[in-house]
Order: sequence, then structure tokens, then C-alpha cells
Amino acid sequence: MPRKTSLLLSLALMIVSAWAIITAKAWPWKAALFPIVIGIPVLCLAGVEFLLSLVGSQSKLKGQFMDFQLSEHLPKEVIRKRTLKILSWIFGFFFVIMLVGFPIAVPLFVFLYLKIEGREGWMLSSVLTLMAWGFFYGLFTRLLNLPFPDGSIVEWIRRLGG
Repeated sequence: MPRKTSLLLSLALMIVSAWAIITAKAWPWKAALFPIVIGIPVLCLAGVEFLLSLVGSQSKLKGQFMDFQLSEHLPKEVIRKRTLKILSWIFGFFFVIMLVGFPIAVPLFVFLYLKIEGREGWMLSSVLTLMAWGFFYGLFTRLLNLPFPDGSIVEWIRRLGG
């Protein structure tokens, strides 16, 4: 008997990704790039999962798959602390994006994460931050010409100044 949940999920992913690809073909090239580049691999992988779920039986697949569990050997308090720490970094990144905008938030986040969480030296943190900023700026600003909205702080300063 095929795994019903995997079958339904992969079918839903195939439908959504096919819809995204077909819809994006009518858009301008720059707008269509992201949905097409993401949609084609998702469609292919969901199709493979659909076929595997359709032809594979539960008894055949039983020995090949296992549940993915993280940090089984660690105390729950350590797991909880690590989870809260990474969630704080993620929400902090979103908060900084809202305050100063993407072009400033990306290098700032990379540098702070490397220095605080990674405990890297000044030289490595600075070089990797410059590389991240260069990649971000080169791809989104220069190549794709995507405008990013200014952060709230920039808007507040503009209102105060003029």
C-alpha cells in the first residue's frame, strides 16, 4: 500500500510548482526567474517522490528510512537553549531588516553572527562579510537590478529631515 501522506504531499507540490512555472512564463524575465528556477527542481523532485510513493510498498521501504532526530543524547535543557538561541538570531535578522533594510542588514548579520556565535577573528569575519556583501550587491543590485525598500530608520530620518 503506498504511503498516502507522502503521495498526497508530493502531488500537491507537483501541482503548485507546475502552476508557478506556467504562470511565471507570462511574466517579464526578471520577475519570472525566481519561480521558474525554484519551480522546475521542486516539480522534478516531487515527481520522483510521487513515483516512489506510488510503486514502493511499506514493507520494502521500512528498512530504508528512519525518523530524523536531532541531539537525542543531549539533555532537553541544552536542546531548548540552542533552539531559543537560533530562533533569536533568525528573529533578530528579520527585525534588523525592518529597521535598516536588506543591503545593510545582510553584512551586519553576517559579521555579528561570525563574531558572536562563531567566535571568529576580526580578519576572517571582515573578509567573509565583504564577500557576502559583494555577492548580495552584485547579484541583487547590479545583475538583477532589484530595488530594496529602505528600513524604518531611514524613513524616520527622511521624515525628520525633510
